[in-house]
Amino acid sequence: MPDQHHVLNPATEELVATVPATTPAEVDAAVTRAARAQASWAALAPADRARILRRVADAVDRHIEELALLEVREAGHTLGNARWEAGNARDLFAYAAGGVERLTGRQIPVPGGVNITFQEPLGVIGVIAPWNFPMPIAAWGTAPALAAGNAVLLKPAETTPLTALRLAELALEAGLPEHLFQVLPGAGDVAGDALVEHPGVAKIVFTGSTRVGKQIMAKCADRVKRLTLELGGKSPNIVFADADIEAAAASAPMAFLDNSGQDCCARTRILVQRPVYDRFLELLAPGIESVVVGDPADEKTQMGPLISKSQLERVRSYVPEGPAIRGTAPDGPGFWFPPTVLTGLDPTAAVCVEEVFGPVAVVLPFEDEADAVRLANSTEYGLSGSLWTRDVGRALRVSGAVKAGNLSVNSHSSVRYWTPFGGYGQSGLGRELGPDALTAFTETKNVFISTEA
Repeated sequence: MPDQHHVLNPATEELVATVPATTPAEVDAAVTRAARAQASWAALAPADRARILRRVADAVDRHIEELALLEVREAGHTLGNARWEAGNARDLFAYAAGGVERLTGRQIPVPGGVNITFQEPLGVIGVIAPWNFPMPIAAWGTAPALAAGNAVLLKPAETTPLTALRLAELALEAGLPEHLFQVLPGAGDVAGDALVEHPGVAKIVFTGSTRVGKQIMAKCADRVKRLTLELGGKSPNIVFADADIEAAAASAPMAFLDNSGQDCCARTRILVQRPVYDRFLELLAPGIESVVVGDPADEKTQMGPLISKSQLERVRSYVPEGPAIRGTAPDGPGFWFPPTVLTGLDPTAAVCVEEVFGPVAVVLPFEDEADAVRLANSTEYGLSGSLWTRDVGRALRVSGAVKAGNLSVNSHSSVRYWTPFGGYGQSGLGRELGPDALTAFTETKNVFISTEA
């Protein structure tokens, strides 16, 4: 019997499904099939490719509730979040379809002739998706890659393969050519490595830990293989004394508790200017203590479980004894950890600078603008962040000084499919989403035509 992976419900620890694990030989066969399908797909008229992708978006739209419930069961996401995620996958396919006929080259003025450029598809793309947002992040890579004329091999996380498999089924039913979009569930160090190392895969798109991202980068370097990395984060939430403190405190809990803190954009370092530090904590405590943690299928639930026992143990290992604001979490089966805010810590403590990936935040005081920027930039990550102030000049200065790829002023938004997303430093390499998403899956060809011959 081939190796299999057991998919568990994180809220109950019950078995949801058993999925066969892809072998290296099966990856090789999938690459061969994908290459053949890609050649035919790239030859289609742009309008035809766009039409098919719109049909895929429509198919996802018709099955949003089904996909959402599947996400609740395999990932432990709240029902509201899961519905948003399925809708986001739909929107990504629709948005990418709009780019197919706009993937244009340029005519560049040169002496002695005409110079034109073409954006040609790379070929077969490997997308390695994480378990924290299985549907949206799978679509981040898949939709624009297909729109640009490529084939896609998607390797979902071992713990969350079910929505990826269903998306591929829906795409096929909607008219996407057979073998153009294949899902290869399995272990990262088996199916994932085979995908990364395969000479027939032109590019890897990976979202996950910085540690694994570095390993993939090293393997891609050996073949000079193109690569996009979306890795870890330790995002700051900077609150200045002139801000609307009530609004900043009210929004802070879900800025790091959404998806149980399993979000690389989570605002887990709350930096508060000293004159309003005590007042901010007074306002923050009721918000943390009132968060509804429980059955993710219940419409009233705001936070569900962590993904696995190992993740629960990791989060526990970061939380020291000492001053804290704590919410509640269920007892019994499931991988539960309560909302937790730590205070009184040294800014260099591990929980203050390393990615915990759980419902844990720290609150640190700062003195002035320069001190806030220093603290914000005191980790190796640079993915996202927020700042709260009524001073427009300060908002622009601090946004320019904080080393992060995605910042929000007086809000906590990080990811919109129509704007670019990616990080500085150890948070990744390259950008995804936005109007340039398709070009990241193309090769630029330059052609000069002499007019003097």
